[in-house]
Amino acid sequence: MKHLDKLENRSVHILREAYSEFEQLGMLWSIGKDSTVMLWLARKAFFGHVPFPLIHVDTNFKIPEMIEYRDKLALKWGLDMVYGQNAKALESKQTFPDGNTSRLNCCRNLKTLALKNTLNGNWPRYRLNHEKGEYEVEEKPESFTGVIVGVRADEEGSRSKERYFSPRNRSNDWAVANQPPEFWDQYKTDFAPGTHVRIHPLLDWTELDIWEYIAREKIAMVSLYYNRGKGTRYRSLGCYPCTNPVESEAKTNEEIVAELKTGKFSNIAERSGREQDKEDGGGLEQLRRDGYM
Repeated sequence: MKHLDKLENRSVHILREAYSEFEQLGMLWSIGKDSTVMLWLARKAFFGHVPFPLIHVDTNFKIPEMIEYRDKLALKWGLDMVYGQNAKALESKQTFPDGNTSRLNCCRNLKTLALKNTLNGNWPRYRLNHEKGEYEVEEKPESFTGVIVGVRADEEGSRSKERYFSPRNRSNDWAVANQPPEFWDQYKTDFAPGTHVRIHPLLDWTELDIWEYIAREKIAMVSLYYNRGKGTRYRSLGCYPCTNPVESEAKTNEEIVAELKTGKFSNIAERSGREQDKEDGGGLEQLRRDGYM
């Protein structure tokens, strides 16, 4: 069996396991390449239908094209799309772009806190009304007990410590040293009541795997990933004040695959364009322990 087929089969198996084991299940969709591949795999796993909500944490600083892509695809594929945000931090301007906090604290406010309170339903969630084509406040939002996330072990150091089924406590806090063993494709899915579980179907995929799969499946990505005539493109997408493109001539999926195979970026981290990672010093792992993706 070919390498990509093996990865696809495992991811589909994990998605189906998650759906069978967790009643209140959702999938985080950041609109980036990894979570969009994960969305594609979910449609394959459930024969064209995604049987759980797609959840987006909107920081209000995403590149506008990303939000346009999200809503266009949600309407086209009939996705149950919800989003949440930290409205209080945005209103009080406790953000890095407003000059009132560091990049990492901005991530904590707009991503970690927003994610936690979106997942547990403590803060307002907004659900896409397909008939109207607009978002409405969700009535009586329930807490998600299982959340599917598109992280990869090779993407960043703290992500390499994850499991396919990774438990958190009621507050979404992550005890890195207290992870269940996963041997011979056997996964622990039976957790104590109140446990919040993150599910990682792409954990063993690499950046090259992702792009080879995108090319094979002909998945339409947001155009920010491609050189649009300026000799640059994005390898990793985030908030526009903290995300920078890389120099690249790649205009197609196949050209990105060829570029990755040449080793052009072999000594350059995939998230090198994320300014908060440069500010890290261990802070990014702490953010993830506290619930960050």
